[in-house]
Amino acid sequence: MQYEIKQLDKFKYIEEGEGEPLILLHGLFGALSNFRDLIEYFRHHYKVVVPMLPLFELDILHTSVGGLEKFVYKFIEAKDYRNIHLMGNSLGGHVGLVHVLKHPERIKSLILTGSSGLFENGMGDTYPKRGDYEYIRKKTELTFYDPKMATKELVDEVYDITTSRLKVIKIIALAKSAIRNNLGEELSQIKQPTLLVWGNNDSITPPFVGREFNRLIPNSELHFIDKCGHAPMMEVPEEFNKILHKFLTKLNAPAAVA
Repeated sequence: MQYEIKQLDKFKYIEEGEGEPLILLHGLFGALSNFRDLIEYFRHHYKVVVPMLPLFELDILHTSVGGLEKFVYKFIEAKDYRNIHLMGNSLGGHVGLVHVLKHPERIKSLILTGSSGLFENGMGDTYPKRGDYEYIRKKTELTFYDPKMATKELVDEVYDITTSRLKVIKIIALAKSAIRNNLGEELSQIKQPTLLVWGNNDSITPPFVGREFNRLIPNSELHFIDKCGHAPMMEVPEEFNKILHKFLTKLNAPAAVA
């Protein structure tokens, strides 16, 4: 499916379907392809919105988790979305967490999958080697339980990013910012119902990270998916969509009268 990329001022985004907004935030090497199955499924039930995060467009001072959160805040304000279900994968989850802590008023629920914010083994642990295709392929494969998920198209996408010196500098800046901007006890301030979906074989934000988020976020539920790595919505989309749909349906069900 090809989706139309819309533009409002400096914001580029996809918006498909009608209903409450389900906003999807991608990670450091994220792209629209990460959310293909999710958009296709949920656009029949919600207004699915994917803003293009300016990972490489911000000046180096604002190339940080905080800089991306400001961008998301301004986007939500510009579009005047309300009752938002905010979902983030990896770095996108981290940005979502910071946003909910700063601006909880428009957010109805939070969905995190393989989110950074507590602990991550990422590209930040070793500098991405420019021009080393094999290295990039291996790194990309580590995102998944099944290395075949790292298609040539996906590896090429990541490789293209790492051939630009400026982009590599910005990736390192974002990875370091994620490590520095570590959240902890303040997560207990999150009031929104929160869904945590983790791959049992996630080597970037291992299962204990999901458990720790579950412990720290009061109104949260945690689901593990077997044979699944760091991007459940890509690797096991059917199971991921089922868990998310059930969570959102339960959230919107009228409370049973006692």
